[in-house]
Amino acid sequence: MNKQPDSAADNSPHKKVTRKVSVAVIGAGTAGQNAFRQARKLKDDVLIINEGFWITTCIAVGCMPSKLLIAAADRAHDANHSGEFGVHASAQINGKQVMDRVRAERDHFASYVKEQVESWPAETKIAGRAHINKKGLIEVNNELIEADKIIVATGSSTFIPDGWADKLGNTMLTSDTVFELADLPKSLAVIGAGAIGLELAQAFNRLGVDVTLFNRAKRVAGLKDDDINNKAIDCLNRELTMHLGSNITEVGTQADTGDESFRAFINYEDSAGQKQQWKGEYVLVATGRRNNIEELGIENLGVELDDKNRPKQLDKKTGKIGDLEVYIVGDANAHLPLLHVASDEGFSAGSLVCDNKTDAYIRPPATPFSIVFCSPQIVNVGMSLPEIQADSELEHVIGKVSFDNQGRSRVMGVNCGLLHIYGCKKTDRILGASMVGPDAEYIGHILAMAITNDLSIKDMLDTPFYHPTILEGLRTALRDVQRLMEIPYQSHDTQEGNF
Repeated sequence: MNKQPDSAADNSPHKKVTRKVSVAVIGAGTAGQNAFRQARKLKDDVLIINEGFWITTCIAVGCMPSKLLIAAADRAHDANHSGEFGVHASAQINGKQVMDRVRAERDHFASYVKEQVESWPAETKIAGRAHINKKGLIEVNNELIEADKIIVATGSSTFIPDGWADKLGNTMLTSDTVFELADLPKSLAVIGAGAIGLELAQAFNRLGVDVTLFNRAKRVAGLKDDDINNKAIDCLNRELTMHLGSNITEVGTQADTGDESFRAFINYEDSAGQKQQWKGEYVLVATGRRNNIEELGIENLGVELDDKNRPKQLDKKTGKIGDLEVYIVGDANAHLPLLHVASDEGFSAGSLVCDNKTDAYIRPPATPFSIVFCSPQIVNVGMSLPEIQADSELEHVIGKVSFDNQGRSRVMGVNCGLLHIYGCKKTDRILGASMVGPDAEYIGHILAMAITNDLSIKDMLDTPFYHPTILEGLRTALRDVQRLMEIPYQSHDTQEGNF
């Protein structure tokens, strides 16, 4: 792919192309592997290049090990908090066994991906760091590769504030390293109340670790609906120590005092502006992830990035960049860094790069959908409330249900939560929803399916809701939407026991 004239500077030590391919995929995570497999169905000369491990972020350091830790934590929590049912118990937690199982099961899942990668012909894969030079050629190891089309799927890495790694040393953990702990720590500060921070903070807390969660904003999980955010904070505060609205001014380690349990420290100003200090064993930095685009040389293909390393002129449906034969998919494009999105984007890009467009299956952009697997769970589907409010053409209502006294939720002892459904008065359709509560992952899937398939509120209410289930709360919120479609919107609070 020659994007510059021959006279342009070429920093490559190679003098001539060693290989020509129709498609080169850079990165072997979820998006890259899907793109590679799909492209190989229609092209014989597809190459995949990858630096580091050949398994996905989800399996290695993300979705799967975190859910394994949460599974152990939930069992401990249930054992320790069953007194209200007349069942009295106390969990005996073996930290080494907990962490051993997390790694063992993670490696079990990873083995299937490794087998698949090993089954690919050797000539189709290269282990090494790729760099795109000013002639649009890919430099990797001792090769110089010319590709007609390039799919960039280089994923993302943990973001660490400047200087923190040096100041915290081996007391600093990230989501990439925390699962390698041989045993559960005694104490842990978690920086960041996004999905990763919330899930890990609560899980470690339930496993007996003294956890303190810090976040600069008075928000959790990036919630944009104030009522849902406040309810989530209320529910989570019942078991988790959180300093929201805090400003961290300094991190570091103390001189060796012989007590490793209090070697790390965090100086911060609390939400009232008072100076405070935390001391403990480890600091888990969960301040987000950033796409791995830097140093790839993608700008040599004419790709422009904004100040957050997000590609401009990105077609969110296909990952294609403008008129270039370049596709940036998965976490690399920093659009929606979620596994199911990366999977769909990789699949679509792998189809698009092939000449046979008739047989190519391009998956439409998924309905926005995210789940945080804390307890209670947090879900966002479709448009956010600020997005809806910013569109003057959308006349909306907000159907509500509280789970604080919802029948099955109370039976199960998980009755803390709130669901908002944003309905469009003109179309009788669901625009979006936000929720904190029990079974939110299932309610979220139902709402995502309804939005994707353009179901009306009436269509949803024509569906049977079995009694007694937590899902009956969804029906209550839908009925509230329907009621508000017929009368002027007014502030209200809807709660249904479903007894």
